[in-house]
Amino acid sequence: MKPLLQVNRVSKVFESGSFLQKKKFSAVRDVSFTLHKGEVLAIVGESGCGKSTLARMIVNLIDPTSGEILLDGSQTSRKSKDRKAVAKDLQMIFQDPFETMNPNYRVQDVIGRPLQLHGEQGDIRKKVLGLLAQVGLTPAEDYIDKYASQLSGGQKQRVMIARALGINPRVLVADEPTSMLDVSIGIDIMNLMLDLKNDYDLSLIWITHNLGSARYMSDRILIMYGGQIVESGETEQIISSPQHAYTRTLLDASPNPWGREEKR
Repeated sequence: MKPLLQVNRVSKVFESGSFLQKKKFSAVRDVSFTLHKGEVLAIVGESGCGKSTLARMIVNLIDPTSGEILLDGSQTSRKSKDRKAVAKDLQMIFQDPFETMNPNYRVQDVIGRPLQLHGEQGDIRKKVLGLLAQVGLTPAEDYIDKYASQLSGGQKQRVMIARALGINPRVLVADEPTSMLDVSIGIDIMNLMLDLKNDYDLSLIWITHNLGSARYMSDRILIMYGGQIVESGETEQIISSPQHAYTRTLLDASPNPWGREEKR
């Protein structure tokens, strides 16, 4: 089956300093993988390993220094004339809901504005109410006119999930969306995202530092270290028989709150 998303030998080098004393840092180095329709792929690694930089390249927020990212066989690029269409297909949920939700906007605006930008017809408020109900913020009428300061962290993250889903993306990239939340709330968010993945027939890239959450969420796992993929495979294969020393370290450091053998 042809993959929906292809990442081919992608690298990202950041530069700093003056023209005469320029320094370079390789955040992502020669990364390749595929994502199929309906699949959940987990990218696992410690802070600073390059996984968030990779996520931002996938959703077209930054360009790779080299390599290519293909969606349905067509290259994505920030310079593309079809950038708006690419943005519709590739959406991202960020780590910190406290920073990503504009404090000057009501929930209606946070979710409704992207709908307007992408040509949504009809009653925007009614559409927003439906999205709020889908992400578990009910009764939706109690939330639609609130500001960020009136919401908890978990509620803000649900709003951002609704915002991403509103324009019907094909690929959703979730960059550690539960790391800023309490464990029980994080599990609720994970279950919600698995349900929405099925409801919307989404492909999902789940980025985390925790192999326990990766196991709970994913079909396949990529282990990232020092900007590179050091191990990849089916989820249960990685969990039961890790080959790389770094994978074994991550496994030892990752508590599984659902029990050793339990997976949703």
